[in-house]
Amino acid sequence: MVKKNGIIMVDFAVMIRREQQVAARDAIIQACLIRFRPIMMTTLPIALSTGLGAEARRPLGIAVVGGLLFSQMLTLYITPAFYVAMEHLTDWLRRRKAAESLDVI
Repeated sequence: MVKKNGIIMVDFAVMIRREQQVAARDAIIQACLIRFRPIMMTTLPIALSTGLGAEARRPLGIAVVGGLLFSQMLTLYITPAFYVAMEHLTDWLRRRKAAESLDVI
């Protein structure tokens, strides 16, 4: 689920970047804002579950929810940072290749 959220977030950023012609940083911030609610809506119901048998599943639920919350926070912080870093690296490599091709001519 965490990988899926990260992949969808990057897909949203790529789509925003293509449609709005914005910087990678701005695109991933917009994607995080769009995806934050769906990510939390898939994580919180597990944490807040009540009802028949909920007390028997609570220890397992605490461990699962703790892992989900931790991994979702990593997704919301690490994925955007990695995306921006890769976009900067790609741009740098393109500029370098263009400069090398001009030097050859």
